[in-house]
Amino acid sequence: MTPLHPTRLVLLAALFSAGCSSPRAPAPDIGMPVACAELSVAMPGVRITSAEAMAAGQGQPAHCLVRGRADERQGLDGRPYAIGFEMRLPVDWNRRFLHQVNGGNDGAVVPANGGLGIWPTTPLARGFAVISSDSGHNADDPATAAAGLARGNVFGLDPQARRDYGYAADGRIYDIAQALLRRHYGRAPERNYMAGCSNGGRHALVAATRYGDRYDGILAGAPGFNLPKAAVQHAWDVQSWQRAATDIRQAFSPADIQLVASHVLARCDALDGLADGVVGDLAACQSKVDLKALQCSGAKNAACLTAPQVGALQRSFAGPRDSAGRQLYSDWPWDAGVGSGDWRFWKLESTVPPWDRLPLIAVMGAGSLSYLFTTPPTATPGTPADLLAFLTRFDFDRDAPKIYATSGPFSESAMQFMAPPDVDDPQLTTLRARGGKLIVYHGHSDPVFSVNDTRRWADKLQANGGGDTLRYYGVPGMAHCQGGPATDQFDALGALMAWVEQGRAPAGLTARINPANPEIPAGWHRERSRLLCPHPQVARYMGGPAEAAESFRCAAP
Repeated sequence: MTPLHPTRLVLLAALFSAGCSSPRAPAPDIGMPVACAELSVAMPGVRITSAEAMAAGQGQPAHCLVRGRADERQGLDGRPYAIGFEMRLPVDWNRRFLHQVNGGNDGAVVPANGGLGIWPTTPLARGFAVISSDSGHNADDPATAAAGLARGNVFGLDPQARRDYGYAADGRIYDIAQALLRRHYGRAPERNYMAGCSNGGRHALVAATRYGDRYDGILAGAPGFNLPKAAVQHAWDVQSWQRAATDIRQAFSPADIQLVASHVLARCDALDGLADGVVGDLAACQSKVDLKALQCSGAKNAACLTAPQVGALQRSFAGPRDSAGRQLYSDWPWDAGVGSGDWRFWKLESTVPPWDRLPLIAVMGAGSLSYLFTTPPTATPGTPADLLAFLTRFDFDRDAPKIYATSGPFSESAMQFMAPPDVDDPQLTTLRARGGKLIVYHGHSDPVFSVNDTRRWADKLQANGGGDTLRYYGVPGMAHCQGGPATDQFDALGALMAWVEQGRAPAGLTARINPANPEIPAGWHRERSRLLCPHPQVARYMGGPAEAAESFRCAAP
């Protein structure tokens, strides 16, 4: 059980009144503010390495940039470790704190501005104080260079680095942030938020369970909360594509995959009342997609797929299973965004020469599965060929159970340190007790984490009485965190703030096109907007301008 943070005592009145959404009393002053250049914290194991006043510019307000390291140590693998962090404290502070949690394998301190790519103005520019960390390891450690493309995963050889990456660094960084806020501003924040996408979304859902009594609002995008299971999918995909072609990069041409996207649109586009290049009713679509209709009756040509290609896609989208037929991860929905470049980059073929143009699943995915998500870890050579071979040899009876295994000093399995403790029966007990709110969003065409898995998680939480805490939004066409043929720009943070601070539970969110998105179809109006509806509702076209969100209404499926 996470101990009560001192801030909790200051906020008791707000916790008591959360159900009626009354205004929160301002946080009291704690002490005299400390100038940026003089900032320090009296916390064991925490070292401030720099504190510098930054002028306004390039979309950022004037702020104090603090950098530091916590818990410096030597790991079990003999390498140096620490939790690196930076915090940006704006001069014009809005008395809100945002804990930015990052994606990928972490390993670098991403600039602390809170941006997620789905809204134009960063939280830092809005006045939030923002902290970011590397989650306890340095992916560019020179000592790991020999691991090649897997160097960002080598920290999986150290048990504490695994724990820090999974959850422990988040708790530590929160405490450091609160101390810096009190020192610099002389007061505690009035609201605490967390936001992240991908692995950052996983961090957010883990924090909602482990540290829920610390946050007023949490925003989780494309949450990889079952990340070790999703890594098993990478091996499943590689072995599926190899049924269509020995070289997975040649299993499907871009035109082949576009055939699938066009088929999905032909069967499902108008189910929401308007044929507009978007599958608005994802659930109703699934029974209408039939890849057999695309199968060649004779020789392969530009208008059809071979039988091995059809079988490979069906196998991949059904999700991994062992020889007894037990589901090892999730199935995946058919959506028009399957034709996006992001989907291809992750699943089939990249444009990166040092990767031999292999997809991201065969590079980052293989390294993560071997070093980090199976126990004991396997030190896999980091060449493209070796990483691909690891996934090719992966045995779903013998190797998949290793995501649940422990061994010697590795006392927590990958599923224990990576997933929320209540992942199979979500309760979010401490977040709900605090009156905290959670918004989750996920692209329907995410190639990394199955939106079906997220939807089922949301259904379980709602069945457990979490409906007053959660709003879940699926985003038609959107790829991983953003992109794809989608309206992927929407102010989820603003909706979360209104829910937390004013008691206005979000309904539909207006989503717009990102003008810089190269995946937007030529026929879409540059000002297109669409309505995103909270699950299980669906946006239905009610008549009026076809390019405007106002022409849609959220309705029961």
